[in-house]
Amino acid sequence: MLVLMLSIVATILVLVGLLLALLGALTFLVATFRESVLWGIACLVLPLASLAFLILHWQKAKDPFFLQLWGIALIIGAALIGNSGLPWPLG
Repeated sequence: MLVLMLSIVATILVLVGLLLALLGALTFLVATFRESVLWGIACLVLPLASLAFLILHWQKAKDPFFLQLWGIALIIGAALIGNSGLPWPLG
């Protein structure tokens, strides 16, 4: 029963984490396009352009960035809760 409950909680955490990460990614992309169309296209096409935008435009990009981090943290937490194959302290 406990394993089933943990599995349900882990699934909910993964779904919420995915939603937060997706929302953060979309708002980050909106922030890049609001700054400039070239920034938006660059962030879609070039992998390091997002990092450059984050550093250069921290005030505009920090909220979407932290939203993505919260989403990733929830996904990692759910993986730790739902994975019973981990060593004793974690599983």
